[in-house]
Amino acid sequence: MTAFSPEGRVATRKRTLLGAKIIFNDGHSVFDCLVRNLSDTGALIQIENPLAAPNTFDLQLSDERLMACAVRWRKINSMGVEFV
Repeated sequence: MTAFSPEGRVATRKRTLLGAKIIFNDGHSVFDCLVRNLSDTGALIQIENPLAAPNTFDLQLSDERLMACAVRWRKINSMGVEFV
């Protein structure tokens, strides 16, 4: 049985303000973004135009961590991703 946080998440997210890059198109395309919260399983990303980002991409944090991501939802200037 999977344990959920009070928000219904598998892992508890921690608030952050990390600079990051969305990398796709075999590394030829990059968008700057901010990671507003982070967990072991996903993140909330603030980005100027979330509709411009592909459904899957690599997220490189300012500390050089690199995670493969799949978009789970999009809003006006943010999106939620799951690490895959």
